Amino acid sequence: MSASLENTLEAPQIVQIKRSSQNQPYPPPVIDIKAAEDCSVVDRYGRKISFPSLYKKRKAILIFVRHFLCYTCKEYVEDLAKIPQKYLEDAGVRLIVIGQSIHDHIQGFCALAGYTHEIYTDPTRNVYKSLQMKQGETFHQAVRSPHIKSSTLTGIFKSMWNAMKSPVFDFQGDPGQQGGALIIGPGGKLHFGHLDLNRFDHAPINLLLQLAGVKTVDFSNKPEVIDI
Repeated sequence: MSASLENTLEAPQIVQIKRSSQNQPYPPPVIDIKAAEDCSVVDRYGRKISFPSLYKKRKAILIFVRHFLCYTCKEYVEDLAKIPQKYLEDAGVRLIVIGQSIHDHIQGFCALAGYTHEIYTDPTRNVYKSLQMKQGETFHQAVRSPHIKSSTLTGIFKSMWNAMKSPVFDFQGDPGQQGGALIIGPGGKLHFGHLDLNRFDHAPINLLLQLAGVKTVDFSNKPEVIDI
């Protein structure tokens, strides 16, 4: 699903970034940023951070993932990790991943995905719930993310292997909770929103970068960079 993108001259307009398997546009989601104003997230050291502080002073791309054992989330974040920090700094944009596990799993997940940008968790899922991110999956309505490399069968085995290496009773996130992507700030101004329908329904990263004014990246095996 996709929502509003700020028109540079007028009021925000509705933009459909993907179509369903039936080639029908998704209805735009209703995203009320004010509903999450009192929420907080947790950093890798267990410190609570006000959710609005993430986008108060600078524009931010916020990526909400399902859970840290999900292979589709890992592969998506692996591509986020390929974005040079300099591109973000030049555009004055923060890139932030938010998961729903306890903070103890941040370091392990970042090491697994090679991710070095900002990351927080929302173990209570208050932000997810406030922004009305989906519970459950709708498999037939969304186009598969271009950032997912593994087949479903291979991906399931990868997720099981990662689970076997983790403490059995540690909370890594609700498998039924879907994520999404926002471009927001400075302040509480929402420029773009996408709510995932299922584990494959990620917003294309280069689209997010382009809409946020950041240089896009070649996510193939080739080293060259694609400029806007």
